[in-house]
Amino acid sequence: MTNLSTYRPAVEPAVDDDLQRHGFCVLRDIASKTEIAEIDQALDPRFAATPFCQGGFYGPRTKRFGGLLKRVPAVERLVRHPAIMCLVRSVLDPWCDTIQLNLTQALELHPGAPAQFPHRDQDMWRGPTGEIEYLVNVMWPISPFKAENGATLIWPGSHNAGSAVKDAQPMAVEAEPGSAILFLGSTLHSAGANMTGAIRRGIIVSYCLGWLKPYENQWLTYPPNAARAFDPELAALVGYQQHRPNLGNYDGQCPSILLRGEPPEYLAATDALRPDQEGALAEFLDQQRTGQLPPAGGIAEIGSGGTKER
Repeated sequence: MTNLSTYRPAVEPAVDDDLQRHGFCVLRDIASKTEIAEIDQALDPRFAATPFCQGGFYGPRTKRFGGLLKRVPAVERLVRHPAIMCLVRSVLDPWCDTIQLNLTQALELHPGAPAQFPHRDQDMWRGPTGEIEYLVNVMWPISPFKAENGATLIWPGSHNAGSAVKDAQPMAVEAEPGSAILFLGSTLHSAGANMTGAIRRGIIVSYCLGWLKPYENQWLTYPPNAARAFDPELAALVGYQQHRPNLGNYDGQCPSILLRGEPPEYLAATDALRPDQEGALAEFLDQQRTGQLPPAGGIAEIGSGGTKER
């Protein structure tokens, strides 16, 4: 793939508008180059020991590994960056009670790596498309991203049920370490081909709706003995929280109970309901006390719209 157009805005765009309208945006210089260089150095031994990927999708000239929060703790600052979290929540909050970490992954694109198969990450869930956004990806360049070394390729406007114009060409999103490339789970994208003699490194952090099964099995990646060292907000982000109503519980309790030492053998299952459900439940209990019949549709009549109630 040659003669790619590149994305290098001269001034900072309205990033939230770009993310929603074009399916991607770039936040420039939101982390220090020193911080990124320290992360890069910490990744060296793991990359050296990691074999090349197997299969045509991951690519035989690419190395990848996950679980970065336990391997390079400084990655937490990228995962919880306030500007990133604000944009992620603006996209995902309308469709869930809580968001969760989908993956943290480091990747190396070696010289000679071909372009990756274009894809939309939300397709792993096979859910309805065109309205709900399931996922937001953040690519952090660890080395400079250039068109010639395999910078992320984005098909602008391809989000929201694949509305890109037929035969549209991708843009190579060029960015320096310290910047972040955000794109929606519905945006068509791929890694470009590395046509240089140098390795291109990056970190992918992605966030998804709290009621989905994440790409990276967070509870195996960060079992309780690892997650106990996390800040409570980070522990919640990797899955030690319930998604109301009662989704992802441990014996009827919030799984954060596992981070406070060995839980009791016998636990009382405890409601974890949305405010609209709590109101409906209170009304239902009142009706029973006064001998009235409950609504025919029961809980199905509550919150029938697509978004959560505030």
